[in-house]
Amino acid sequence: MKLSLVGRSSKQSPTLKLNETAAILKAKGEPIIHLGGGEPKGKAPLDAVTRAAALLNSAEVRYSPPDGLVETKQAVIRYTEEFYGVRPKPNQVMISVGSKQALFFAIQTILDQQDELIFPSPHWVSYQEMAKMVGAIAVPVLAEDGGFKPSLKDLADRVTSQTKAILLNSPNNPSGALYSAEFMKEIVEYTKKKGLYLIMDDIYHRLLYDNKKAVSVFDYTEFDENCNIIVINGVSKLYAMTGFRVGWAVANSKIIEAMANIQAHTNSAPSPITQIAAAGALNGIQSGVEAMRLQLENNRNVMYNRLKTLDGLHLTKPDGTFYMFADFSTYSKDSIKLANLLLEKVRVAVMPGVEFGMEGYLRLSFNIPTKQIIEGIERIKWALDPNAPKELYIGERKLVRDWL
Repeated sequence: MKLSLVGRSSKQSPTLKLNETAAILKAKGEPIIHLGGGEPKGKAPLDAVTRAAALLNSAEVRYSPPDGLVETKQAVIRYTEEFYGVRPKPNQVMISVGSKQALFFAIQTILDQQDELIFPSPHWVSYQEMAKMVGAIAVPVLAEDGGFKPSLKDLADRVTSQTKAILLNSPNNPSGALYSAEFMKEIVEYTKKKGLYLIMDDIYHRLLYDNKKAVSVFDYTEFDENCNIIVINGVSKLYAMTGFRVGWAVANSKIIEAMANIQAHTNSAPSPITQIAAAGALNGIQSGVEAMRLQLENNRNVMYNRLKTLDGLHLTKPDGTFYMFADFSTYSKDSIKLANLLLEKVRVAVMPGVEFGMEGYLRLSFNIPTKQIIEGIERIKWALDPNAPKELYIGERKLVRDWL
């Protein structure tokens, strides 16, 4: 007996594996500083918690329609109108178990075996695995100029007769890069002309810094039943509701109907408890989102300024998200080996860049307390800088650097 091709070829999520490893070490009392996570540290909004608690207290928790509760869909419709400038109809919205599942159902809906899915690199770790699961071909595209923002030409040069869709994530995980309005206009017009789907992974779209604003793809096309665009979003990042697992898709009704049919035959629908909580967050007081954004912007500046003190490090200040994607190739060309060294020697967890499509880089999260960011970067600097003192104290533990 053997597993299926998908079962044999699917890899464990490296981000989830890192979280698990860091949690085990922390439980053992190790002084872990976790710079690898993708989870906001704030609390879920009170509006979300009270709405969920009220439904629980009623003891009337029933099945949800496969495309989501009416109340939650209405909250998403209002949100989409406010931040994207279009008002979708209820049959153009589907609620799912997190934005990750909404994205996977979208890929499953539009891609056949051997169809190509193109996306800029560096990229989120799950894009390739999702394409593989439906028998499609993932085509990551690096920018010709070596930066984090491939041009339309970079992407168009990889389009073939097998290409079915282009996937964008802006601001981008892991680089934090925000695509310009000019680029978004070009890509919308190009995909429409070529008859390609355009999927927007917008899970970080309001976590932007330096007065930058997200660009709505609907500024450059009509949102109607012929629209080729699928927008994916959710409450995990903006509202610190990662454990609630609620995301959504906005697209033309044919796509949404197909996605809802897939959902109906798999997980049925998200729990009504978490859906009601999501509606509470979307409709409730929004000051928490701005407070978190401001804290993250400060954390970004602290991390950026500290990292700049490492000789030979190549660094680009992110426009958004809560990640710094830094080129550590001066210290090691093998990002997995380097990440393991930092975890083993100085108990700092980071994500190897090779998992995001760029070797020699590390992804560092700044969604932790500022004090931990400072200490984490100091530990990294001590581990890698041959001119640093040979000894370092972490609490009462004395470390001696013997690997340089």
